[in-house]
Amino acid sequence: MSETPETQQKLDHLKQILKEMNSVLVAYSGGVDSAFLLKVAVDTLEDRVFAVTAESQIHPDFEIEGARELAKDLSVKHKVVTSTEMEDEVFLQNPPDRCYHCKKHVFSELKALADQNGIPWVVDGTNADDVGDYRPGLQALAELDIRSPLKEAELTKAEIRQLSKQLELPTWDRPAMACLASRIPYGTRITSEALERVAKAERLLRRLGFQQVRVRDHGDVARIEVTPDQKDAFLDKEMTDLLVLKLKTLGYKYVALDLEGYRMGSLNEALS
Repeated sequence: MSETPETQQKLDHLKQILKEMNSVLVAYSGGVDSAFLLKVAVDTLEDRVFAVTAESQIHPDFEIEGARELAKDLSVKHKVVTSTEMEDEVFLQNPPDRCYHCKKHVFSELKALADQNGIPWVVDGTNADDVGDYRPGLQALAELDIRSPLKEAELTKAEIRQLSKQLELPTWDRPAMACLASRIPYGTRITSEALERVAKAERLLRRLGFQQVRVRDHGDVARIEVTPDQKDAFLDKEMTDLLVLKLKTLGYKYVALDLEGYRMGSLNEALS
């Protein structure tokens, strides 16, 4: 299905925004939004694009590898840097504005890297749909003067997926991702052990066919969110027996299915 005239206008606006910037450093995670932004930036600005991926314990290894592969396919200059949020005691305490502290660390480092390379703008993949969600990290972006061209062009997630498919990007139908720290309830300390346990649990579930999945780590309890269409598959007796066995070997004492199913930011519900 081709894009609507409105979506085409937004894409043209995005390209114009990038042209006016002239040269950009793209904060590139390898997810749907940042991959699309990177592709359009490369098509528009050619060699005046620098993609940088932040590597950390809060990001699964497969995301970093996927980012490397696509950057290579796009023939764009790409660098993977190690971010330092795990050295920040405030971040580790996991307050409700945890994302602010994380973004402040990461984008301060990207800003410095852009300055070193004479690049005037750092851009990220925030889109128009992100504005209405609880995202304290957006404050950090504003403070550091980070631009969000997808948001400025008013492109929604659905439009980004549609355009990504037309551009033949392998990310067009990739499940929504978020950092592993988002699996740990606010106020519960973030530890390397908890992040690793969540990463292993979600890797197991993906291998079993649950692509859009979250394992919320409530200490002894793994609260699992899957999409409604996969609930029956999850509740199959052989599947539940296998999951209970495997997740208990990771250290969980109890394994629970969230009956509301997968939804972004479910831990934010506790804030209201």
